[in-house]
Amino acid sequence: MAQLSEDCFARGETIQSLREAVEAIVTRLNAVDGLETVPLLEADGRVLAQDVVATIPVPSYTNSAVDGYALRGDDLPGDSERAFPVAGRLQAGARSPGSIASGYAVRVFTGAPLPHGADTVFMQEDVRVDGAGSVHLPAGLKRGANVRAAGEDIAAGQVALPARRWMRPQDVGVLAALGLTEIQVRRRVRVAVLSTGDEVVEPGSLKGDTQLYDSNRIMLAAMLRRLGCAVTDLGIRHDEPAQIADALQAAARSHDLILSSGGVSTGEGDYVKTAVERVGSLVFWRVAIKPGRPVAMGVIDGVPLIGLPGNPVASFVTFAFVARPAIFALAGAQQTPVPVVPVRAAFSYRKKPKRREYVRVHLRTAADGAVEATKFPREGAGLLSSLVDTDGLVELAEDVTRVEPGQHLDFLAYGTLL
Repeated sequence: MAQLSEDCFARGETIQSLREAVEAIVTRLNAVDGLETVPLLEADGRVLAQDVVATIPVPSYTNSAVDGYALRGDDLPGDSERAFPVAGRLQAGARSPGSIASGYAVRVFTGAPLPHGADTVFMQEDVRVDGAGSVHLPAGLKRGANVRAAGEDIAAGQVALPARRWMRPQDVGVLAALGLTEIQVRRRVRVAVLSTGDEVVEPGSLKGDTQLYDSNRIMLAAMLRRLGCAVTDLGIRHDEPAQIADALQAAARSHDLILSSGGVSTGEGDYVKTAVERVGSLVFWRVAIKPGRPVAMGVIDGVPLIGLPGNPVASFVTFAFVARPAIFALAGAQQTPVPVVPVRAAFSYRKKPKRREYVRVHLRTAADGAVEATKFPREGAGLLSSLVDTDGLVELAEDVTRVEPGQHLDFLAYGTLL
């Protein structure tokens, strides 16, 4: 488990900028201990433990990229079409390509090994075959055309995938192309997740008129699993500091991270901060981000705790921009920036300075072909429908105070945040 000293952060009551908060977390978190070997079919979403060096070239032999006719580059037609006798036929998987004599062509198919001496392939659409067993090849093709050279994709001895790569399906494909059947990865980050508050109840249970079904914990657990975490559901803890403190201290014994929802604002009924200070150390609890702001960072017996707001949209946003970088650090994964897509604003908006703001938007294509962002029509960090009925978020930096139609904005798709 990640072990942090209780005073490894500088405690402060001032509001942290988002950059300061994230840096304060990720620079002090070490990757979890423990490696394991998994089959390739289970490698997607895992973090590589070490560099993968190619022991073979990919492709491992020179082959044709098209269906057509192979010949020696020295025999390429000069200024006009030239006829070549067809001396053989090679399909993908042919074991003995043989050699090609000067002045001859060989019929080849995509993926077929080239005969020794051949280095150029004419596409079958560009040639003319006569009834006398010859193919007429046009002038103008460059030497080496339509050929995949051995090692063209990955050379033997090359680092095919670097350590700390959070693997995607295409990365697993590279491992398979190298002939691997299993790979060493870091163990999954173990995260305990809980909700707090007397106002939330378990979905499916009886609900009072003034209670809500707990959506945050279920949503956060799903987000954690998408990031490859092993999740322990601690359920809902009532508004009792001692009960919350006991749950947090117990979770710290067997987890790498504790993630809570609710109870970190400034109200008298927000008990997470008090509970954390009973059994550990509270580092900060306000971040200049909207939706969000009340985001707590604490340390309990050396284990980091991130307390997210109770409003669903604020919980989603702060997970994406605060908890996600922490999970990357714990997983030993390379921190990668979220891809940003430029879009054009199709709305007006005002915001306060000195805080990072994320606005929920839907994308559309304007009459001139430009991609425009339209703002969700209602405000509120409690509107789950705003996350369902939009495509992503536009990020407004601390120094931005207004948005006008036609202004260029940075758009982040929901799919890139998980």
